[in-house]
Amino acid sequence: MNVLVIPEDFTHDQYVLKPMVQAMLTYLGKRSATVRVCTEPRLRGVEQALSWERIQEILERYRSMTDLFLLIVDRDCATTRRAALDGLEAQARAYLPAGRLFFSEHAWQEVEVWALAGQELPGDWRWLDVRSERDPKEKYFLPLAKQRGLLDEPGEGRKTLGREAAARYDRVRRLCSEDVAALEERVAAAIK
Repeated sequence: MNVLVIPEDFTHDQYVLKPMVQAMLTYLGKRSATVRVCTEPRLRGVEQALSWERIQEILERYRSMTDLFLLIVDRDCATTRRAALDGLEAQARAYLPAGRLFFSEHAWQEVEVWALAGQELPGDWRWLDVRSERDPKEKYFLPLAKQRGLLDEPGEGRKTLGREAAARYDRVRRLCSEDVAALEERVAAAIK
């Protein structure tokens, strides 16, 4: 199975999304799946990621070599984000040939929260506060990466923290049931 992860901007998100999607597929029994992150064409922000024209461009470019497309963007407290993603999924289903799948998900509130879900957080941090924070990257993720001395690595700590979180995938799916577990459930139903 060939999987293409489409982030709203791969620069940093790839370091969380690739290991997390690989962990999800391994959990679903698809250990041999090949997971790649879409870097070309480069999307620059959620507006481009929610543009059917940009998604169609990616689907056209990669559809002959991809079985499963996963568009993953930040929710950023946007209550209409799920509806926009549902619209893209409907368009992709109509566009893609049989046997090709397209799913989308919005990380609650940012993909960095998925990396945080796999960590032992500082004692004065409450998970519900992290999960509901509008800007968890600035308030929680970057301070943790700084505390761990990871800001100078690729992705400003996302490489290490994303890999560590993926190794604790069961914890991430439990703590992020609205997004990680929800995506996993939809993918599992489609690939069984």
